[in-house]
Amino acid sequence: MVTVNTLTCFKAYDIRGKLGDELNPDVAYRIGNAYAKHLNAKRVAVGGDIRHTSEPLKLALAQGLMDAGAEVIDIGMVGTEEIYFASFYLDVDGGIEVTASHNPMDYNGMKLVGRDALPISGDSGLNDIRDLAERIESPFNTTKAVNADMVNTSDAAPIKNNVFSGTTHANKYQQQSILEPYVKHLMTYIDLGKVKPLKLVVNAGNGAAGHVIDAIEEQFKSANVPVEFIKVHHEADGSFPNGIPNPLLPENRAATADAVIANKADMGIAWDGDFDRCFLFDENGRFIEGYYIVGLLAEAFLLKSPGEKIIHDPRLTWNTIDQVEAAGGKPIQSKTGHAFIKERMRLENAVYGGEMSAHHYFRDFAYCDSGMLPWLLVAELISVAGKPLSELVNERMAKYPCSGEINYRVADVSVILDKILKHFAVENPVIDRTDGISLEFEQWRFNLRSSNTEPLLRLNVESRADESLMKAKVAEIEQLIHS
Repeated sequence: MVTVNTLTCFKAYDIRGKLGDELNPDVAYRIGNAYAKHLNAKRVAVGGDIRHTSEPLKLALAQGLMDAGAEVIDIGMVGTEEIYFASFYLDVDGGIEVTASHNPMDYNGMKLVGRDALPISGDSGLNDIRDLAERIESPFNTTKAVNADMVNTSDAAPIKNNVFSGTTHANKYQQQSILEPYVKHLMTYIDLGKVKPLKLVVNAGNGAAGHVIDAIEEQFKSANVPVEFIKVHHEADGSFPNGIPNPLLPENRAATADAVIANKADMGIAWDGDFDRCFLFDENGRFIEGYYIVGLLAEAFLLKSPGEKIIHDPRLTWNTIDQVEAAGGKPIQSKTGHAFIKERMRLENAVYGGEMSAHHYFRDFAYCDSGMLPWLLVAELISVAGKPLSELVNERMAKYPCSGEINYRVADVSVILDKILKHFAVENPVIDRTDGISLEFEQWRFNLRSSNTEPLLRLNVESRADESLMKAKVAEIEQLIHS
């Protein structure tokens, strides 16, 4: 009888879990083995972020892949989008990035894609991989867990010796850098001849972004484009001496904002740990909500390709719909989450898709999200428009003020949603259930949904040119949630 080892690290569209019981070399091995068997994969690209626990997990994952008959191409310490790129640039059957992105130090995880970076989520194979992995035996001792306090990659040595001790895998593993072709691909999205002299603050947060920023800097230098990079928390450091990089949290924005002001920079850019999201600051050091960047990028693409489709999420919509329609495009709403956005983009052949959470997706990047392309495009936009970033977004922010995403921990999401629906029913709102509930009134709207990745209830509110109304409605809904 096959033993079934329940794996709780599998989520809606990725893998993440607490180090130790939920995620360790044993689990990583079984995931790799199941991935290769489920996809009948012959070659797989793997990479990992800067966390000290990513290397040993990646090596155990590699052994699982190789034991299932797959060749492994290890592209090293990379961000998630480099695995996406490898999955459509190299001749591989898919890719796996070991990353916990912005999760706490005692977590890690994985993001899985198929050939051409096709997303693998709960309804497109992830659950099947889980079910298979739960029945696979691992050569690793489950009591030898990967712990968050591992301080350097030498901790991976016993695992590496285990992986490569036999001759059977001698020809199945290779290391290969894809940095040069990846960066060259990024640079095709902008016209370097249009980029004016700029001073940019770049904050990698000691995550994986630094090496890519350096390579892009060299591209500007080679083209004699005078873009100056002011680097903050630039060196990759898996101990995160300046905190887990997550600029979505207001307390994590000061270093970037202060550097913009101190250096009189044109723009600030900050990334999360695996840099699949980037966050922008204007020349005054003001954080710009990702919502307004979606409209800005959508308009930029539509100026070059009128009539194209643009995908957006349901949390905040009015500004995006307004800008897309004004630019001659077609806005299409999708459920929140990278797997859902990518699936809808492929279905619609959309040129661009954006989420207010700072995930931006591009058709020519295999419909995947990139944290490098948005700031490159905005740098070009600033140059061509001859206007600072503040001027490009001020009018939109005034026209559709928003709350930004507010999170609440509640005992029962469904009870709260029902209570709020009943409360507002007398006002006869337009109700949309694409993701959670979206209620639309004449002068304001909101979306309330449960997180796909965390035990949280998430609220977003926006209004038509009435910030006071927006704030009042946030307070009203908060009172309902807390009561």
